[in-house]
Amino acid sequence: MQKNYFFLLFLLLMTACGSVRKHNELQKISIPPEKLKQDVDFAYSKIKEMHPQLFWYISQQQLDYKFDSIKKTINSPLTPLQFYFKLQPVISDIREGHLSLRIPSKRISKKEIKELENKKGMFSRFDYYIDDDRLFIIRNKDSIENIKPGTEILSIDHTPVSYYIERYRKLISTDGFNTTFKPYFLKDLFFSYYVAEKGFQNKAIIETIYNGEKKTYQLTRESKSEDDLKKEKENKKRTDEKKINDYVALSDSYNRNFRFLDKDSSTAYIQVRSFSGVYSGKFYKNAFEKIKNARSKYLIIDIRNNYGGSLEEIHKLYSYLSPEPYILIKPSQVNSATTPLKTNYFRKGNALQYTFKTLAYPAFFFAQTFSTYKKDGKFYYKIKADKLSKPDKNAFTGKIFVLINGASFSASSILTSKLKNDKRAVLVGEETGGANDGTVAGFYSYQTLPNSKIDLPIGLVFVQPDITPTNTKKGVVPDIPVQETMDDIINKKDPQLDWILKEIKKEKAAN
Repeated sequence: MQKNYFFLLFLLLMTACGSVRKHNELQKISIPPEKLKQDVDFAYSKIKEMHPQLFWYISQQQLDYKFDSIKKTINSPLTPLQFYFKLQPVISDIREGHLSLRIPSKRISKKEIKELENKKGMFSRFDYYIDDDRLFIIRNKDSIENIKPGTEILSIDHTPVSYYIERYRKLISTDGFNTTFKPYFLKDLFFSYYVAEKGFQNKAIIETIYNGEKKTYQLTRESKSEDDLKKEKENKKRTDEKKINDYVALSDSYNRNFRFLDKDSSTAYIQVRSFSGVYSGKFYKNAFEKIKNARSKYLIIDIRNNYGGSLEEIHKLYSYLSPEPYILIKPSQVNSATTPLKTNYFRKGNALQYTFKTLAYPAFFFAQTFSTYKKDGKFYYKIKADKLSKPDKNAFTGKIFVLINGASFSASSILTSKLKNDKRAVLVGEETGGANDGTVAGFYSYQTLPNSKIDLPIGLVFVQPDITPTNTKKGVVPDIPVQETMDDIINKKDPQLDWILKEIKKEKAAN
C-alpha cells in the first residue's frame, strides 16, 4: 500500500513537471496565421454563445467589424503572447470589465517556486501611482536605495515606461465608458504584465527623476533574512482576529477593519478592501452589535480600492444598512437553461481532486439543472439576493457615508448603486470603476483557445442592482466629488475622509 502511495506521488510529480515543460515549450512556438484566425473565430463564437449582455456597450455590427479586422492583420506566425497582444484589445472593446483573456506566460517549476519563496520581490517592494503615461513610486517599503516617494520611473532596462503604459492600457477591459478604473487597475497590474513578458528576472535597471535630478538604480532580487522568514511564518498562523478580519499574509494587512473615529463613539468606520466572503458574517455581526450598543449616529463605509468579490457578502452587509425590507438585485439573466452546466466543472486539478469531483458530480448536476427558470421568454438564475429580505435586528438607522473611487469595482458598485438609488447613503470620492446599472460575472465558463491555448473566462450571469437604471453606461457617480492626488497619498492625507469628518462636525454643531 505504501509503495503504491509513493509511486502515485512520484507519478503526479513527474506529470506536473512534464506539464510545466510542455507549457513553456508551447509559449515559444509561432503559430501559423490560419490557426490564429481559427482562435479568433472560436473566441468570438463562445462569447456570443455564453455572454448574456454582449451588445450593451457596442453594437453587433461594430463588434463583427472589429473581429473581422483583427483577422486581416494576422499575416505571419505569432507566439501565444504576441497573439494575446493583438486579440485582447478587441476583447476590451466590448467594454465588459470582467471579460478578458488570461495573459499567456511562462510557468515556473516547483524548484523555481521554492527559490522565489526565499527571495524578496523586486518590483513588488514599491507602491505605484499612474498619471497618464507616467509611473511614480509612492511608497518604498524597504527604503531600497533610499528612493523617495514621488520619484518617477522613466525607463526599465532602457525602455521608456511610457511605452509599456501605452501597451498595457489597451489590454484593460472596463465597464462601459467609465473614466476612472484604468489608472488604478493598471498600476496594480503593470508589473504582472511586465513579468509575463520578461519572465522572473533577478535584476533590472531603472532610470528615475526626482525634483529634476535623474538617477539610475539597479534593483536586485535579494534573499530574505532569517527575520523575514520568521515573520512570514508567524504571519501565517491563524487567529480568531485574523479569520474574522480576513488577514492577508502577503500584504500583512486586513481586508476588513472596524473602529470608532471619535471618543464618544458617535462615528463608526468600516473599511472593506475585498468582499472575500470569508468569515464576513461574524465580522458584520460583531461590528454592528458594537455600533448599536454605542448608539452611533454616523457610519462611514470605506470601499475604496475594493475590486469586489462575494455577492453573498454585500447582501449580508446590506441587511445592516437598510431599516426596511429590501431586494438587493433584480432577477439575474443567463443565456439558456443549461448555462450553469457550462462552468467547466472538471477544469484542471490533480488526480485526487478529479476523483472527488467525479463522485460529487451527480449532486452538482442536479443542483445546477434546477437553478434556472424561464419567464417571459428569458432564462434566469436563482439567487437569494433577488428575493425580498428582512433587515437585521441590529440594522443601522443613522446617517451613512460611503467612500468610493475608481478601484471600487464589481460587487462594490452593485452595493453603492443600490445605496444611492435608495437614498440610504451619501457617496463621497470618485466615480466607481464598476458600472452603475449592473455587470456580467457571477460564475464563469473557462474556455481555452484551441491553437494558442490561451484561457478565456466568460461571465455567465447578468447581475443588476434593484434600482431604476440611469442608462449612463458609466460608474456610480458620487454625491460629493472629492479627488485624491498623488501628494495626498504620499503625505498620508485623506481629503475624501476629511470632507466627511468635517460634515459630521458641522452637523453635530448645528444640533
